[in-house]
Amino acid sequence: MTRGLSGALSAVLGLGLLGALALSGLPQAFAQAPSPVGEKVTLGTWAIDRTEVTIGQFERYARATGTVTRAEKEGGGFEYGAGWERRPGWSWRRPDGVAPASPDLPAVHLDFAEAQAYCRWAGGRLPTGAEWQKAGFTELRDAPPAPWVKGRTYPWSTGDSPQGANTSDPDPWPRAAPAGATRAGVNGLFDMGANAWEWTSDARGNERRTVGSSWWYGAFNMKADVQAYKPADFYAVYIGFRCAYDLALAVPSSTKAKP
Repeated sequence: MTRGLSGALSAVLGLGLLGALALSGLPQAFAQAPSPVGEKVTLGTWAIDRTEVTIGQFERYARATGTVTRAEKEGGGFEYGAGWERRPGWSWRRPDGVAPASPDLPAVHLDFAEAQAYCRWAGGRLPTGAEWQKAGFTELRDAPPAPWVKGRTYPWSTGDSPQGANTSDPDPWPRAAPAGATRAGVNGLFDMGANAWEWTSDARGNERRTVGSSWWYGAFNMKADVQAYKPADFYAVYIGFRCAYDLALAVPSSTKAKP
């Protein structure tokens, strides 16, 4: 899908730094913001990736484990055209069939089991739908920066409006955006709405729930109550993931004198 930039200027203030630079055409070297890739956000007894798992992160996993994904072995991933169409050569390595512009683009063309295997290798797991939804819409940080309010549940993962998310509406990104380029949302998380659908562990028979929507859709699919189940063995250019992590509870030290 090709999208123009008309109307995008009105969204600049809602975009992340890299997104605004991409729209303006200014070199990103003028303002090197710290990369959020690899960061985790702690939410009580668990944590979640600040960004979607990226091509660069998945590349390290594939190199360490020798993983070859189904999209690579089966002739390429899927894109929706006149129905679902296989695109030869498309995989997490080349999501759109060409060398990716950035290793920080989301790793896509991965089925549920492949996403789950990565998270286990990284010391985590896929989040449940309820965990993902709470992290994406309810501000849980003890002292969030303005304008976020602790305890408030927002209508969008980006706050009071979908502005700054990578949807099919006018914005700087014709397809997927790299991690950290869009607007940081609730709990400081990126792309909990749009950019790429994300696998969760919620099951309905042989299907698994995907959440958040992707760049292919308008903002309406970013809503928390969207129920989008897909076959667990499906992989496409629109589906990525992020991991959750169970944190070890601190064990209080004994006050008794040692013998």
